Amino acid sequence: MIKALNVLALTCSGALKSVKCAIVSTDGVDMYQTYLKKRFAIPDDLRAQIVSVMGKNAAYPNEKIFIDAADDKLTAFLIDIIEEIKNQAPVKIDLLGIEGPTIALDAAKKYTYQLGRGRQIFEHFALPTATHFHNSDILHGGQGTPLGATYYQALALKLEKPTLFIDIGGITTLTFIDALGQICAFDAAPGNALLDRFMQKHAGLEMDYNGKAAALGTPDFKIVSNLMRCDFFEKQPPKALVRDAFKNKEEHFEGLSIEDGAATIVEFIAEAVDVSVKTLLPEKPASTIICGDGAKNPTLMRAIRQKLKTENIKTEDILPQFLPDDGEAFAFLAARTFYSLPITFPSTTGVTAPLTGGKLYSKEILNDKAVY
Repeated sequence: MIKALNVLALTCSGALKSVKCAIVSTDGVDMYQTYLKKRFAIPDDLRAQIVSVMGKNAAYPNEKIFIDAADDKLTAFLIDIIEEIKNQAPVKIDLLGIEGPTIALDAAKKYTYQLGRGRQIFEHFALPTATHFHNSDILHGGQGTPLGATYYQALALKLEKPTLFIDIGGITTLTFIDALGQICAFDAAPGNALLDRFMQKHAGLEMDYNGKAAALGTPDFKIVSNLMRCDFFEKQPPKALVRDAFKNKEEHFEGLSIEDGAATIVEFIAEAVDVSVKTLLPEKPASTIICGDGAKNPTLMRAIRQKLKTENIKTEDILPQFLPDDGEAFAFLAARTFYSLPITFPSTTGVTAPLTGGKLYSKEILNDKAVY
């Protein structure tokens, strides 16, 4: 029987700045209550170690050594966080959900790797643990991402349809739910990762705080036009981006001032979102929710609003009863994994049929023997 579970989920932000945590009561179909939301800053040395293994392949022994070291260090950090939260949790935790950083995702080669050792975390806490939500989809011909469509579908139950969620994290994902509850989801644009890398390299700052640099700059529309010619924007959904998808395009911003470079990147993100909304959705949304860390950048929000030219755009600040959050999303996916409910679909990742996913580590007593 499906019943609500108290799920503690941890996920690393797309920009690798923090671990987002949430305790949610959910059965993987409905969201009942959120008990906690919290962030823990990722230490600089751990972030640098994670970045250093981006793109590496565990099949190669000389690369696996470094991946294992990063995996061990991140897992120890996650265990410390869970210990702290568990000791202060307002409810008994039934299930853990872990979504570590994706260091490699190659759908064509059916290979992906997320950091975070689910078995080790399960054995430490003796709590069922769901992790590695991408793997099954990749192995069955999907592109492995985006994963949050069913979570947004649950949030949209009481919203005007069709509903569009624009999630601006390390990359930008669109999730569209029509009047019948059918889902279309795809990665649409770069996100915070592109802007953050520019600010880190040229300004020595972690990000463009409150969009101040971009607000003072002037976009280079010629550069934006050139970037919009990338093959990715010609593809039809479903389609996916990896965190560093536009890293090889960053040379376009060299020579620009910090302010003009930030403004150009903001214009690029907003233009890609606008083109995707107007050309790739099945129909015009009646309500639009912008969420993710990018929703806290007022300059980016203003640019998107001006392009979409609709009054039906809401954000977390003005729609407090709906607070889309990555930690909540992976708590929801962990519950779906626990109950063997599908998490990816032909219209979200391109997999051939609705597919369950996630690796579940749990212990059942069967004939007095522990079965894993």
